[in-house]
Amino acid sequence: MHYEIHGLTSPDAPTVVFSSGLGGAAKFWQPQLADFAQDYRVITYDQRGTNKSVGDLPANYSISDMADELAALLKKLEVQQCHLVGHALGGLVGLELGLTQPNLLQSLVLVNAWSSPNPHTLRCFDIRKALLAADRKDMYLKLQALLLYPPDWIAANAKHLDDEEAHLLNHFPDVNNLLARIGALSAFDIDDKLAGITTPTLALANKDDTLVPWQRSKVLAEAMPNAELSVMGYGGHASSITVPEEFNKLVLEYLQRLA
Repeated sequence: MHYEIHGLTSPDAPTVVFSSGLGGAAKFWQPQLADFAQDYRVITYDQRGTNKSVGDLPANYSISDMADELAALLKKLEVQQCHLVGHALGGLVGLELGLTQPNLLQSLVLVNAWSSPNPHTLRCFDIRKALLAADRKDMYLKLQALLLYPPDWIAANAKHLDDEEAHLLNHFPDVNNLLARIGALSAFDIDDKLAGITTPTLALANKDDTLVPWQRSKVLAEAMPNAELSVMGYGGHASSITVPEEFNKLVLEYLQRLA
């Protein structure tokens, strides 16, 4: 898989791994790099079957597969332990590692993540799948912005979003891979296993997230023995992009408290 290392270079340096959501792109975390690279070795990566990590995904692809792939990458990079920051699908990958390879994790930061399917989010993904089936990739991208960002942020960044969507339309991901990834996150259900994840965890949610209800993070914080909940009032589903200063401050303060 394609990966990038930023900040401190020593293998002994404290390491933060960022795992992206459905898009799977390392570049999603660009607004975090400067702040985190000062004190950490920062690893970002393109998940299998996305962006520069080319390859066809099987129809029965799962979150467990994604966790195994990340664990293999970290072994290759000789990472003994790390802090894992996962957004949405990336948070699910972190939860799976918390179950199967807890010794790899010093902490988890789960950003607008969940432990089981919920009707609201599944409706959003049903619409996404229908747009893909109708070959309306342009509308898929417009819906994506509505699900990621607050309305006023969209209005203030309209030109940027238009340019970005035009670029993404010309570089649209493989549809079969995308459907396999949607299937994996839609099937993920570990509600009955949350009490067994003992990794120190920050469940970070956004009150104005229109894709994942913030209460899904509350479920995580209440069921996991070493988890706590932090709810941001503004930022939408992608608060790491819309309000990076506040987001970075919250996560860095949590990691520093652990240290």
